[in-house]
Amino acid sequence: MVEQVILSAEKIGKRYLVSGRSVAALEDCSFSVYKGEIVSLLGPSGCGKSTLLNILGGFVRPDEGVVRFGSEIVTRPSRKCVMMFQGYALLPWRTALQNVLLGLEAGPWPKKERFEIARHYLKLVGLEDMADRYPHQLSGGQRQRVALARSLAVHPDVLLMDEPFAALDAFTRYRLQDALMEIQRKIGMTVVLVTHDIDEAIYLSDRILLMQGTPGRLVDELVVPLPKPRDRGSGAFQSYRERIFKAFALSDDVHDAADDPKPQTTEEWTAEKEEAFHRG
Repeated sequence: MVEQVILSAEKIGKRYLVSGRSVAALEDCSFSVYKGEIVSLLGPSGCGKSTLLNILGGFVRPDEGVVRFGSEIVTRPSRKCVMMFQGYALLPWRTALQNVLLGLEAGPWPKKERFEIARHYLKLVGLEDMADRYPHQLSGGQRQRVALARSLAVHPDVLLMDEPFAALDAFTRYRLQDALMEIQRKIGMTVVLVTHDIDEAIYLSDRILLMQGTPGRLVDELVVPLPKPRDRGSGAFQSYRERIFKAFALSDDVHDAADDPKPQTTEEWTAEKEEAFHRG
């Protein structure tokens, strides 16, 4: 069966004016996203991941190259390709149900159908009993579930996620990762996720696109065929972590092997690379 390309970036470049100087944020970024897969853009802070995601969603225009949704060139945001940001962006005067309804109100759905859709997606994220609660009455994880339900309610073909779980505690983050994976399996949507969390990328992704440098570039691609749900403590999972660190080391931005004063164990090598990676 031939895989269907749903979203593609072709030689994307982006520059910003900073203190009167033109600074390159992205350079020559090209890749495709296939229907029904989860793809992560993984890299240290400042390498242009979020800028690239905003270009994919039509929120920012590239200075070079094009983004295509199917065969159409992306020039502005669309309900077909929805962005879910790290912040919850919930309206405090609206209940959970009313927040989910927000995206539907500008759409073609009749009022009765809008309520049915909103309740369906609140149930899908496990919050059907909290429909009448306001954001201040919900935990951080519950607010993020409402934001996820709101994004899904407009039936996007592609969900773009900009570090959506970064502000959550580890236990809540793991639960939401599982919830996202289960929802994606049920409805078959395509997800593009920005993260600098290596374990999150391995746990969720079918493919990982590694970004590095200033300007940001794609330095490698990693296919992750491990069956889901994945065991974070398995040897196979650990091997992907090491492969990612090695890929960044070869880009010459994280690690220079010539500087090592002595041979390292795998554990020492991995710990050093992880520290360097998160320093960005």
